[in-house]
Amino acid sequence: MRKTPLLALLAALPAPALAEVPQVMTDLPVIQSLTAQVMGDLGTPAVLLEQGGNAHSYQLKPSQAAALQSADLVIWVGPEMTPWLERALDTVAGSGARLALLHTPGTHLQDFGGAPHAEHGDEDHDLAAEAHDHAAHAEGAEDHDHAEEGEEHHDHSGLDPHAWLAPENAEIWLDQIAATLSSADPEHEATYAANAKAAKASVAALDARLQAELSPVAGRPFVVFHAAYGYLSAHYGLDVVGAVNLGDATAPGAAHLAELRADLAQKGVVCAFPEAQHDPKQIEMLLEGTQVKLGDALDPTGSALSYGPDLYAQLLQGLADTLTRCLRP
Repeated sequence: MRKTPLLALLAALPAPALAEVPQVMTDLPVIQSLTAQVMGDLGTPAVLLEQGGNAHSYQLKPSQAAALQSADLVIWVGPEMTPWLERALDTVAGSGARLALLHTPGTHLQDFGGAPHAEHGDEDHDLAAEAHDHAAHAEGAEDHDHAEEGEEHHDHSGLDPHAWLAPENAEIWLDQIAATLSSADPEHEATYAANAKAAKASVAALDARLQAELSPVAGRPFVVFHAAYGYLSAHYGLDVVGAVNLGDATAPGAAHLAELRADLAQKGVVCAFPEAQHDPKQIEMLLEGTQVKLGDALDPTGSALSYGPDLYAQLLQGLADTLTRCLRP
């Protein structure tokens, strides 16, 4: 009697089920970049904010809402940064896990103006209020169109959500992303951990290069379009004198612009920087008749860059290069 070859027997056995890599959705390209580095070849996280979109006031398309419903994991900055996603999570999202990176233990948080923010855990009410304030900035600017001259209803206060601009936060978040992915997909835990370790080493090396590049312009005063660079300036010793727009979706008041224009001379401002996705005319008008140089546009969220794992490094490097081109003596 002829024996069936061993290979034929093995081939006839049912194949073992392979673990499915989670379908991951992110809010901003910078978060997609960090997540993509951790996932590596296992999968590609999706991102909701399209190129050129406004991170504070984006509107989901129906196809994006459907994709959000089927996501196994949503990784986002948090409601303080993208309140539009919080609303979507409350209304259309499925039962997938969620990771709000601003609420990750160990994250360095600061308020607008640079003061340290209160620790996580005891500030749930304040965080919710700040998220509501950002939503009001994004959706309710028309309610304040008739504010009296000089009123600043949209000034930034409380938690500054642009925390990815501090490299130490990116390193903490990479570990948290790896841990969260591992909880959903334990079979690939070692891969996620190894990828996160490599990504953290890359961020540390980038940080060292940027420290050297920005050191010569540390302390040279400049003005920005939007109050989004507090973490970057604190980490690298930069001197942001002020911002043209203190809110996310409103024109600045006349009193604020007059004060800022006076600061240009009094504080020795060297440069003023417009911002990607925003009209530079306000900055240009502010500088008329002054010796302050107009810099290139800054892009704090990376919405003007090519999306992918390299975006985080390109974002920070681009900010450093843009600042030094204008600020260096």
